[in-house]
Amino acid sequence: MTEDLEQAAAVFAGVRPRLFGIAYRMLSSATEAEDLVQDVWLRWQTTDRTVIVNPAAFLATTTTRLAINALQSARQRRETYVGPWLPEPVDTSADPYLGAERGEALQLATLVLMEKLTPGERAAYVLREAFDYPYAQIAGILQSTEPAVRQLVSRARKRVTSERRTPVSADAQKELLSALVTAARSGNLSELEKLFAADVTSVSDGNGAYRVARQPVVGSVRVAKFLAAIAPWFWDDVDVRWATTNGQTSAVFRRGGSVYGLLTISASAEGIDQLLWVVNPDKIAAVS
Repeated sequence: MTEDLEQAAAVFAGVRPRLFGIAYRMLSSATEAEDLVQDVWLRWQTTDRTVIVNPAAFLATTTTRLAINALQSARQRRETYVGPWLPEPVDTSADPYLGAERGEALQLATLVLMEKLTPGERAAYVLREAFDYPYAQIAGILQSTEPAVRQLVSRARKRVTSERRTPVSADAQKELLSALVTAARSGNLSELEKLFAADVTSVSDGNGAYRVARQPVVGSVRVAKFLAAIAPWFWDDVDVRWATTNGQTSAVFRRGGSVYGLLTISASAEGIDQLLWVVNPDKIAAVS
């Protein structure tokens, strides 16, 4: 019995990064993804493993189906959130693709767009775009048909890409973020405006925290003025460190030895088009 459980644990450990990657992309929360993967492990222990032909496929199927159910509940809870809700960042310095074949459906900006998908669309999109599952296998996981799954993936892909510009390279994104932090510290309006696309949006997630904007700020002039207005107090005693989260460079802000918040950006040839601030302490523990 002990040997059987040890073998089950070894099998599970081998696919765990993939299971977490699926759960995280579905739920946009590292904390909720960890809980879900733990639930899958408990179920795996009590499963009759002698009848499982493909353990990896079985575990991925279980994870996906549980994530679909969890996503529906999570969306109901988020309706009471104060201000904009953003995904919980996850450290990807050790695993750039987060258990996937590709780093798709991982950047914070993409996860935000994926919130508009139905749970079925999201699952199909994640399994296909990030993990390169065959359509037939996705159909089995979702208890659907291959033509229906192809439609789900196509619809999801269009909804995500239609609102996303062609991003700059990773090096360019890091340079722009560094330039943004420098200009924001000084509150230099003209330098800030030079960095932004005309329709840049700044979104802050603080769940009602003091001095955190509860509405997105839109437009290069308005965002520049917003950053200039908070410069006199926001940067006091703040130490900035660089981290790799969700496959991109982020600025992690520390004050008094504790992590205060995180900022990442998305950018295209037109400049920075999105600033995503996560200053809810419950969401930044994973990168602290």
